[in-house]
Order: sequence, then C-alpha cells, then structure tokens
Amino acid sequence: MIVSTTIYDVTDVGKLTTAAKKMSRNFKIDLAYDGTDFAGWQIQPQHATIQGTLADAVARITGERLLPQGSGRTDAGVHALAQVASFALESPIPADNLLVALNHTLPASIRATRIEEVAPDFHARHSAKAKSYEYRILRPSICPPFVARYVHHHPYQLDEDAMCSAASLVAGRHDFSSFAAVDPERAKDGEEPDNVRTIYSSEWQRQGDLLIYRVRGDGFLHHMVRNLVGTFLLVGKGTIRPDSIPALLAARNRSETGPTASASGLFLVNVEY
Repeated sequence: MIVSTTIYDVTDVGKLTTAAKKMSRNFKIDLAYDGTDFAGWQIQPQHATIQGTLADAVARITGERLLPQGSGRTDAGVHALAQVASFALESPIPADNLLVALNHTLPASIRATRIEEVAPDFHARHSAKAKSYEYRILRPSICPPFVARYVHHHPYQLDEDAMCSAASLVAGRHDFSSFAAVDPERAKDGEEPDNVRTIYSSEWQRQGDLLIYRVRGDGFLHHMVRNLVGTFLLVGKGTIRPDSIPALLAARNRSETGPTASASGLFLVNVEY
C-alpha cells in the first residue's frame, strides 16, 4: 500500500530549510494491539512481530528505516492496551499527522493511540519507572468464541480466596528466579541474570465472569507474570498452599513453581514514566 500524501499533509514543506529537514526528532508512541497473530514484540526473521510491523509502517510513510524501542518485549500471543515505543525521525511530518498515517498503514490489530514529540533522552524502556499487567480468567462453563482470544478459560473449581492470599505474598522486593523463564536474548549475550524486582501491588479481583490478576512492579522477567498466574492456579486447585509462596521465592528454582499460563489472557495495561 502506498500512503497518499493527503493522509499526512505537511503544509509549506518547501519553506523548510535543509537543516530543519534533517533535524532528528524523538517520538513517544502509545500502542494497543491484539497479539494473537504475532510472534511477540521483538523483530524476528520470517515472523510477524509488533516491532517489525511498526518499523515497516514508519518506513512506508517517511522513507526512514528504524527500529522502534518498546517499553518491554511482550511474548507471542500477549496483548497490550498501552504499550509504549520510542524512535527518532528526520521527517518533518507533524505528530498528529503521523498518528493518522500510521493507523491508515498498520493492520487493524495494531492501533497507535497517541504520538507526541519528546525530549531527545527519552527511551521507552530505559525511562520507564513502573509497569502494570492484567491476566484475565473466564470462569463460566462456556467461553464465547468472540472473547476466546483475550482470556484464559478455566471453568473448573478454584479457591479464589486462597489465590488472593497467595498473590499478596509476592508484593515487595524479591529475587523472582523461581518465576522466570530463561531469556534467550540474555543467555545469548552471556549476561549474568539479575532477577530481583519490586512488586508494588499484586491482587486478584472478581469482575463479573472474569477473575482478574492485576500486578504492578518496577519491571518483569521473561514469562514472569504468566508463571505467577500458573502457580496461583495451582493454589486455587489446592495443589500448593498459599503460605508456601515465600518458600518458593526463596528456592530460586523455576522447577518448584507452576506451569506457564497461556498467553491469551495477558495484557500490558500501563507504563509509567
């Protein structure tokens, strides 16, 4: 698709000086997406990703090839209500027009909800102070087909009070090695893992037919939220006692905790700066 110039009309472009045209401007973009059909955020050869699709859209609009930096790397199948990305452009296109052009170019499963020009030192990941996720479990016996992509369906008996008790015990600053999958990028680079994170809030809430886990922290490890949910589900089934959570944290052993919950129920809902 060739994006028409009428979509991102820049007035008086001819009056811009050569220096102005080449001036790099830093942009912050808020994104919402349905992650079902994508292999996660991070660009990968031969796979559709959020980062790669966004980069292609920007290139088609501006002619500039770049790699947008996200606040974090959501996994394959994980959704976002408010992912944040940043990138620098030399194009003189105004932010409001870029927003319109992107949403004309991006697939319907990805929407740019806001774009603003920010300070040169802003970075979507490095500047982030906290993030919030939600995990949604649908409890009724039948899962409507129109919501199946956005929930984890679990109609079986659960002790939801026990799950609430367990969730509260991960709040605070801990080593979350027991809830972290091996990060292939960090392993490839030979990084020594630092798995200490601070969780500011961790709770389950009932909202109609949904049982929703909400967690806010200064950062999250690879698969961390989904591994926490998988463990809390074992608590709900009675396989693990709620008061065993501190011991599981102290073990720093992934094999001691529950399975990774499905990606479909997980949403990145907020990034704080």
